Amino acid sequence: MRLLELGAICCALMGAALAWASPAAAQDGYAAAIGDPGRPAADTARDPDRKPAETLAFAKVHAGESVLEILPGGGYFTRLLSKAVGPTGHVYAATLPSLAKAVTAIAADPAYANVTVVGIDAAGLAAVPPVGLIFTAQNYHDMHLTRAHLDVPTMDKLWYDKLAPGGYLIVIDHVAAPGAPVTATADTLHRIDPAAVRREVEAAGFVFDGETDVLRNPADTHDKTVFDPSIRGHTDQFALRFKKP
Repeated sequence: MRLLELGAICCALMGAALAWASPAAAQDGYAAAIGDPGRPAADTARDPDRKPAETLAFAKVHAGESVLEILPGGGYFTRLLSKAVGPTGHVYAATLPSLAKAVTAIAADPAYANVTVVGIDAAGLAAVPPVGLIFTAQNYHDMHLTRAHLDVPTMDKLWYDKLAPGGYLIVIDHVAAPGAPVTATADTLHRIDPAAVRREVEAAGFVFDGETDVLRNPADTHDKTVFDPSIRGHTDQFALRFKKP
């Protein structure tokens, strides 16, 4: 009996030690991802504004995880996610053919062999296995662009179905004024009201799990396009985390 009790105590202590070690290990992984020599100078120059360490921690990214990144753009977060999940993890970068040039080049680089480019539509995502994290930064509003012709509720539900139970959805975007019409602000300012995002995402079945103010900028008046030289790169941004039950 004493041996069994001792074994149980040892297991408990080991579990506690691992629980304490995990955050530190994750932070080390984020630091390594940020310090990746393959990152372009243009990306590292944006780090003070985009707060990659805090953002990766908020997203709870960890080694071995599978991530679906929606509309990766130039690949700022694609490289970071690739290194943060490591060789046992994978990043599926979902984009449109017209926007795929940058991320396709990343996926072709042997240093980012765990990146696969897929289509953002249902056919493209069909090839993606269930993932533990769906991540989109500064692009959720783009789905509301008039020229995009996307059915956003259907897209949100598609993401919900692709996410494994207990997995997270992270949405980061430029803040629009409270109550501002979604299509109008998307088309003219490239912004979106975070409350509108919550309504849409929760309607798909996601449960709100938290937010962070690390990307907020109270000096942003929310009435300028995000490309205005006076605010570009320094917009007020929200970061929301949702969970699939």
